[in-house]
Amino acid sequence: MSAVKKVGNLRWAIVSLVALATIINYIDRGALGFLWPEISEDIGLTKTDYAIILNVFTFAYAFGQTLFGKIFDWIGTRLGFVLSIVVWSAATMLHAAATGLMSFAVFRGLLGLSEAGNWPGATKANAEWFPINERALAQGVFNSGAAIGGIISAPIIGILFVFLGSWQATFIAVGALGFLWLVPWLIIYKSGPESHPWLTEDERQYILTGQKNAETNEAATYAPNSGEILSRKESWGVIMASFFLDPIWWLFVGWLPLYLFETYGFGVEEIATYAWVPYVGAMFGAWFGGLLAGRLIKAGWTVNKTRKLVIALGGLIMLVSLLLTIVAASPLIAVLLMAAILFGFQTAVGNIQTLPSDFYSGKSVASLAGFAGTAAKLAVVGLNFLIPVITVNSYAPAFAVGAGLAIMTVLSVLVLCTDIKPLKPKNI
Repeated sequence: MSAVKKVGNLRWAIVSLVALATIINYIDRGALGFLWPEISEDIGLTKTDYAIILNVFTFAYAFGQTLFGKIFDWIGTRLGFVLSIVVWSAATMLHAAATGLMSFAVFRGLLGLSEAGNWPGATKANAEWFPINERALAQGVFNSGAAIGGIISAPIIGILFVFLGSWQATFIAVGALGFLWLVPWLIIYKSGPESHPWLTEDERQYILTGQKNAETNEAATYAPNSGEILSRKESWGVIMASFFLDPIWWLFVGWLPLYLFETYGFGVEEIATYAWVPYVGAMFGAWFGGLLAGRLIKAGWTVNKTRKLVIALGGLIMLVSLLLTIVAASPLIAVLLMAAILFGFQTAVGNIQTLPSDFYSGKSVASLAGFAGTAAKLAVVGLNFLIPVITVNSYAPAFAVGAGLAIMTVLSVLVLCTDIKPLKPKNI
């Protein structure tokens, strides 16, 4: 029997697959919005119907974070991703069979519930496959998938619609992408790094040794249950930071086209020309935040000091850029400032998303990530109700709210996460 062939840098292949899943995730969720003009004309749905469907998705997405956080901790990363992407891909394809508000809402709710698994799953994969000094960069690679998905989803869906000729066929085609992703995932992700047969011994030791805390030289083995997780102020620091930060991202994901339409009178073609620009800033911010954190830790900075500095830097970039967007003199300046906002967002969020693995072991990481994700999406629901009320005359109040959220994000970490390092049971 021939020896099993070893693969170098296997951990980066794993995180690249997770990033690809995130790109598919954004293509699938974006299809409804891009195809809505055809759908609404074909079966007679209204803008109010669209808002209802959007809120069903968001609520399901919020609670799916906690549900799939527990599922990933229960069945593991490999099967957790299989379950999540099979269900969301099937839900996407089922959109082709929708005939009215109720069926669209049901399929959209199923999509939101299952797509939510991508985030706690990615956090858990990161904790399993990367040493502490590389986790922020790995999270940045994963997060860049959301930015790339935002950039390419419109042209991909447009091309598929033109080629296939109907919105039903387009939903089936984009849903099929997830099933194709399963092939390399099941081949490559055979197990965790402790026993993966393709992993070189040098990389295995690099990962496992690097998962020990540099200051205590002890592995993080504290894996409390949900009740104990929620009893720790550090957990609430992660949850509250996510609660305040996530609406800033969704302010642009959900409302950028309407901002360009209502502020500058843009039509569909002009919106398509400008709306992708902020996501380029997000992509570079995802890489920057991870690289900066990795370099600081390698230079001898503590995890605590590194995380807080990078998160604070991201918050400062968001704060300044959001305030400047209030007085943007042209659409080009506005979207460039939005690129800076999302650059700052991704600089901060990658390091916030690594906090669960900084505090707990792999058995509790996805659970805390799920709690934080649920809180974040509930905040987005609140934002979606607030924006129409405060933007009657201009979007300046929305950007001012975003600036306040950036401040609260940083304060949540600085006040509640007093020392970022592996926690121990309270009785020790």
